[in-house]
Amino acid sequence: MDAAVGGRGREPRATVAPGDDEVAGGVGERPALGWLGHLAAALVCGSAVLLFAVHVRPLAYLPLVAGVALGWLARRELGRDLLVVAVGMGIVSSISLEADLSDRGMAAFTVVLSSAVLVPYALSRGLFRDRTIVFPLRTGRRWGRVQWTYLVVVLAAGYLILPWYFLSSGAYLNWPHVTTSDEILRLFVGVNAVGIWDELFFVCTVFALLRKHLPLWPANLLQATVFVSFLWELGYREWGPLLTVPFALVQGLTFSITKSLTYVVTVHLLFDAVVFMVLVHGHNPELFDIFVTAPR
Repeated sequence: MDAAVGGRGREPRATVAPGDDEVAGGVGERPALGWLGHLAAALVCGSAVLLFAVHVRPLAYLPLVAGVALGWLARRELGRDLLVVAVGMGIVSSISLEADLSDRGMAAFTVVLSSAVLVPYALSRGLFRDRTIVFPLRTGRRWGRVQWTYLVVVLAAGYLILPWYFLSSGAYLNWPHVTTSDEILRLFVGVNAVGIWDELFFVCTVFALLRKHLPLWPANLLQATVFVSFLWELGYREWGPLLTVPFALVQGLTFSITKSLTYVVTVHLLFDAVVFMVLVHGHNPELFDIFVTAPR
């Protein structure tokens, strides 16, 4: 029986909201975490700021390891899930995340980012016998008017906001200069592949595991911390977090509502289609010269 952390007696019970059972590990009720459990999750996810944004390694691994250890003290299952998250983050941190379109760079991204999804999945399923991490491509639910309207809104918002962000801040220079058709194709593949990976790792893995133990918004804020830190190192710098923080939070919320990987990936790829065109336009002003908000 779990003992209360930071208090006496039995822990209060926290009820999972209807419809959250898939994301929350398929349970109807669970003991609420005490302060030690919350601290553990915050240390693991907060270490992403040091790992990817501030880039102070190996110091950044201290809060990562401490968070896993505290999670194990707070609740064994929490410790296991935080270990899975930490392993994925550790794998991602093994390479520089700055965009690299060379053969070697794209191969490194492919191997490392694939491993950061597959190893935690195998660890959770194989060693811990847990089925929380799922990749729901087909939910059996049709997209309604709200879902289709939202896709249009995402595309319109990306078209209006992204050119101003990338071009006025100079953030597009954080990506390689692309001019040839081969370089442009590599950029297209890279942008979309990383976009899909984002949802597999940050939403289907990190967010799903956190939702087993935390309410929606604390879990969403923590996964967004990891998500945005990764995007910062990738190139979304300057005032990029003003865009990436809301985007990460909305993606987590959207997945919680729709339970559909297909839908959140579609949203992400629509956004990334505009990112791709803006990056190409930034380096080649004569290409994709269609943005009304692009600085002149």
